[in-house]
Amino acid sequence: MKKLINDPAQVVQDALFGIEAAHTDLRVDHPNKLVYRADAPRPGKVGLVSGGGSGHEPLHAGFVGPGMLDAACAGEIFTSPVPDQIVAATKHVDGGAGVLHIVKNYTGDVMNFEMAAELASAETGVQVSSVLVADDVAVQDSLYTAGRRGVGVTVLVEKIAGAAAEEGRPLDEVTAIAQQVSNDGRSMGLALTSCSVPTAGKPTFDLAEQEMELGIGIHGEPGRERLPLAPATEIASMLVEPVLADLPFQRGDAVLAFVNGMGGTPLIELYLMYHEVARILTGHGITVARSLVGSYITSLEMAGCSVTLLRVDEELIRLWDAPVRTPALRWGA
Repeated sequence: MKKLINDPAQVVQDALFGIEAAHTDLRVDHPNKLVYRADAPRPGKVGLVSGGGSGHEPLHAGFVGPGMLDAACAGEIFTSPVPDQIVAATKHVDGGAGVLHIVKNYTGDVMNFEMAAELASAETGVQVSSVLVADDVAVQDSLYTAGRRGVGVTVLVEKIAGAAAEEGRPLDEVTAIAQQVSNDGRSMGLALTSCSVPTAGKPTFDLAEQEMELGIGIHGEPGRERLPLAPATEIASMLVEPVLADLPFQRGDAVLAFVNGMGGTPLIELYLMYHEVARILTGHGITVARSLVGSYITSLEMAGCSVTLLRVDEELIRLWDAPVRTPALRWGA
């Protein structure tokens, strides 16, 4: 295992110092391991808080800033943040209009965010709502979840709900928009290699040179099946067809198509995969209204990709196009 680290036990803390040094418009609460906007709290604005285990960068800290999250909690590698972290983040961003928690469907995340919402409300009276993201069509239950895993749609919820909050919408409207995105998006991923957690010092699972794991989770959880390595055309079909069938998407739908790298796949391969995905969607009579290609929700250095499709209307497209200024997503004013 070769990694650019000092002490395997201090990777998260050291990375947070790097985020603080690189992005002067963000602040880091080091004791609580959370990143928040320098201008938080914004009076009258709904605060958005998310978080999860580290190792999925740029999720979540890379999406803190105008137009997306107000704060992100960093758990240890592949480990949920604890309630105290989430409570601290909620207090940091409470501008009097309430706070929305965006939670990926992993058992620890769900439990700790629920506990934190109760504690924050009891301590400060802040109104907290929550949206659960559970978009992975690969498996119904996994090592970490009861129900579907939360994966690529998380990025889209954070962006679109973030735009709604930036407009000054009330908590119930921001929550409803976040829930709509969560409901109308589906994802599926595939791994070509494993990843190595720094404190473990070895790959999480074994995958032979000519094998791939279909439906892998972002923590290295097993997927649907292990298959012989196939050309990109076939892989795209293995990912897209189950996603289309699950919602189900229909001819005439407009979608945001998101091809995401798992951390170790170069952009040239992701664009190649996007071409295959777009070709399949055209064949189904589905219009790609917006696209996103790149490594935005990763699994350390795992090679592979995921495909996320979100059914969109004009309002969701407008919110997606709204200005955003974060370390990992940045466009508009």
